[in-house]
Amino acid sequence: MKRLSTLLSASLATLAVAALPAQAVSPHFLSVTGQISGTNLIVSFKEAGLGNNQNIDYTASANSTATYVCVNRGGKNPSAQNKETVSGPVSATGTFNSGNNGQVTASLAILPPSPGGFSCPPGQSLELARVTYSNVQLSDDTNGIVIAFQQTFDTGCLLPNVKGAC
Repeated sequence: MKRLSTLLSASLATLAVAALPAQAVSPHFLSVTGQISGTNLIVSFKEAGLGNNQNIDYTASANSTATYVCVNRGGKNPSAQNKETVSGPVSATGTFNSGNNGQVTASLAILPPSPGGFSCPPGQSLELARVTYSNVQLSDDTNGIVIAFQQTFDTGCLLPNVKGAC
């Protein structure tokens, strides 16, 4: 009887282990897109093969150029000195959980570079006239996967009614 009990317990344990779902972990991006929204670049993505309930770290990065201008009360950019173009690397990071399906669907918003020390004289407001993003990449930092975009994203002129802004 004891032998039968031991054999039955071993058989049930084997069945229980065999019934566990296999978790194949093979991270890969199913889709990655970029789109301008206002002055920001939104990088949206879906990644699968991550394993269930895993926290995955992502970084979206780019080189960006932003043109800032001073606008007077008359709606004009009064002089060439009241314009500043700044360039540099920009990025956004986020951590997302893969949930029970081993996938992450999310977006990261990359903001333009700041105007730095550029400021406007009294009576004028600092406005962002145009932004471009190039050399855009999305990386799954946890699994070491990088996707690069082959296009440049451009807001176009954000101040079409301001003479001299763009």
